[in-house]
Amino acid sequence: MNPSLIAMLIVVLAGGATALQAPTNARLAGAVASPVNAAFISFAVGTVVLGVVAAALHTRPDMAATRALPWYAWLGGAYGACFVVAAAWGVPRLGVAMTITLMVGGQLLISLILDHFGALGVPRQPLNIGRIAGVALVLGGVLLVRRS
Repeated sequence: MNPSLIAMLIVVLAGGATALQAPTNARLAGAVASPVNAAFISFAVGTVVLGVVAAALHTRPDMAATRALPWYAWLGGAYGACFVVAAAWGVPRLGVAMTITLMVGGQLLISLILDHFGALGVPRQPLNIGRIAGVALVLGGVLLVRRS
């Protein structure tokens, strides 16, 4: 099978996991009285899972390489925390489809900017009509999901 196809399938499955994560954490937020508490528990469970996977795969970080990273390379967990809290908070108010659709819309808008400027070390991919139209279609989908 084509490696790009495998990568796309993995990313689609991970996106599906994100859709499952939102209502799961929303349910947890109700039980623990806060989306922040739910996110904390979610990250604790995720940390344990990643620890087990790292141990099973015998992976170790290259500490010399981590010292050379720019400051923003350490912020991924903070972005993830915002995502999980927003999803746990949004699902009971907006529903799963609307919450995820808005999140994807936000991801696409920021990703266009990052790509266009080559920000945060990503390869530069200038804006063009096709990329803008693709994001506009997704944002149109937000409106359709909202009207339903």
